[in-house]
Amino acid sequence: MQRYKITMAYDGTNFAGFQRQPNQRTIQGTLENAVNKMSKFDDFITIHGSGRTDAGVHALAQVAHFDFPHDIPAQGMMRGLNAILPLEIEIIDCEIVDANFHSRFSTHGKRYLYRVSRGRFTNPFKRNYTGHYKYALDIERIKQAMPDVEGTHDYSSFVASGSQTDDHVRTIYEATVREDQANDEVIFEFYGNGFLYNQVRIMVGTLLQIGNGSRPIHDFLRLYEVKDRAEARETAPASGLYLKEVVYPKED
Repeated sequence: MQRYKITMAYDGTNFAGFQRQPNQRTIQGTLENAVNKMSKFDDFITIHGSGRTDAGVHALAQVAHFDFPHDIPAQGMMRGLNAILPLEIEIIDCEIVDANFHSRFSTHGKRYLYRVSRGRFTNPFKRNYTGHYKYALDIERIKQAMPDVEGTHDYSSFVASGSQTDDHVRTIYEATVREDQANDEVIFEFYGNGFLYNQVRIMVGTLLQIGNGSRPIHDFLRLYEVKDRAEARETAPASGLYLKEVVYPKED
């Protein structure tokens, strides 16, 4: 058996998220159909992802691994899968890795990007690929708040119901915001050791309220203390969220 590590980009608009679900079109299920079609093997081959993305969330570089019964060069595996997969998914890299590699448990961190489209009305050509915010924004207020996002904190106020973990302490190494004036967008990026269910979308919703002036600049500090999801309130739409990078320790 060979273990393959694949990196993929996908448009999550018409998928019910990454994780396989009965009677739902998912990224994992679609990948497994393609891999098993190539293998023609009696035993079912399971795809192991670096983590889940929700319905409507996109990926620029999601990572997964699987064990395959035939010896196929990595480039051949990539070409074969891309010939079978729908156009919403593309394998952008493939390599044969050690059997100890695990796409989820070997990670060092993840980087997410969130795109916010400005303007009074929703742009029909961006509606599946950005969140939309029509209210006034003071970007300088958001920039002042970003350092409060970084560090090791209990993010209980920023986790949606349905989370499967009781430990809400995470470390965010880097949090940034910038304006893309050419496209009339605001771009957030977050790099951390792991993220809770809907954490990035809730943090973006909170930061947009800070930018709008409806929250104090340093309200994150209060939200860490209260540990109350209801206090954060807003959740930004899934359409603006992208898994940008999955980071693994560098090999010696």
